[in-house]
Amino acid sequence: MDKTAELKVGDKAKVSPELTGLDQWVEGEIIDVEQNPFRGVVLSLVDMLGRIYFGDARYFIPLH
Repeated sequence: MDKTAELKVGDKAKVSPELTGLDQWVEGEIIDVEQNPFRGVVLSLVDMLGRIYFGDARYFIPLH
């Protein structure tokens, strides 16, 4: 089962440097889960500095 399918609003997750353009994974909280008819699941994450990242679910992994 795809771990990104488990993510929901309020969950803690990490987003890939491939999406952020930064050198390392960014941790934060999922603030939106969208079922986009063209792109599939699109997630939005806010980090502790208030920066928001969004993109295809494949760029996110849950924190447990």
